[in-house]
Parts: sequence; structure tokens; C-alpha cells
Amino acid sequence: MTLASFVSVRWLPHVSSKVRDLGWMVLGALWVAFFAQVRIPLPFTPVPITGQTFAVLLVGAALGAGRGAGALMLYLLMGMTGLPVFAGGAAGLFHLTGPTGGYLLGFVIAAAAVGRMAEHGWERSFRTSLIPFSLGTLLIYLVGVPWLALYVGPQAAIQKGLLPFLPGDLIKLLLAALALPSAWRLAQGKDRV
Repeated sequence: MTLASFVSVRWLPHVSSKVRDLGWMVLGALWVAFFAQVRIPLPFTPVPITGQTFAVLLVGAALGAGRGAGALMLYLLMGMTGLPVFAGGAAGLFHLTGPTGGYLLGFVIAAAAVGRMAEHGWERSFRTSLIPFSLGTLLIYLVGVPWLALYVGPQAAIQKGLLPFLPGDLIKLLLAALALPSAWRLAQGKDRV
């Protein structure tokens, strides 16, 4: 059982499951939007350092595959329609079709993959959560870097869209792995880790 389903079952029994699922997806999209505002632009690349990866990993793990991917699709829809949810308060379709679009699309795939692994219990401890979070981060790069290469070339995409971000993403991955088991412990009221 994911954290979201535990909270939904325990605290919101009178609300239909579809309404609960939608509510969790909205909260997940807003969580990613919040962390997108943590932005450090780099002068040599169109891809900024953001807190989005951290948020995407947690949303996928907490909500599961379907709701996690749904939350990220909602996040993209919010940004496409003009809400300032992308990095630095940006919005618009260009962000999905421009150099950073692959990373944004990779968020949906990563949330689904992390969520699927979470549904099978991979996020319950720091040690096991590193596996889905590492896979999620890799999936974001597998979509984002080739997409960026269409704009800057393959070598430049690796130099501008991968290598500078690895240390920060390692930190975000570790923070996500630390944060999720604590949330599980708190929600379950037990020492699970």
C-alpha cells in the first residue's frame, strides 16, 4: 500500500475513490510546481538546476504508477495552458516543444516507473528506495538528453544536459530516499525502516 492510499483509506473514507485520486493528482502536480520554483540557471545550458526531480520521484513513489503519472500529466497540462508552474514560473507550450521538453516528458515516465516499483514495496526503506529513484532519474535523462541533442547536438547535450546535473541529482535522489521512508513511518505509526 502506498502512503497516498493509506491516507486516503484511513482519513477520507466518505469520499469516492475517484475524487480522492483526483485530489492526490492535483496535490502531486502542485508539489512538483512548488519544487520547480527552486531554480538555479546555468549560463552554459538552457536546462536549469531545479527541485523538480526530487518532487517527481516522491510523487511517483507516494501516489503509485497511475496517479503519479496522472499528477505529472496534470502538471504538464497546467504549464501548457499558461499557469506558471514550470521552472522559474515559466509557462507555455514552448517548454514542452523546446530544449527542455524531453525532461518534462521524462517526468511522466519516471513517475510511472517509480510508482510501479513503489506499488511492489521498493520504497519502504532507504536502501530499497534507491533502486526506483535511480531508475526514475535515469529515465528522465534517457528522454531529456536525446531531446536536448536535437537542439544542441549529441556531445553538447551530454555536456550541457547531463554531466553538470549528476552531482545535484545524486543529492536529490538521496534526499528523496531519506524523505519517503520517514513519511511511511509517520503515516503507519510504526518503525518500519
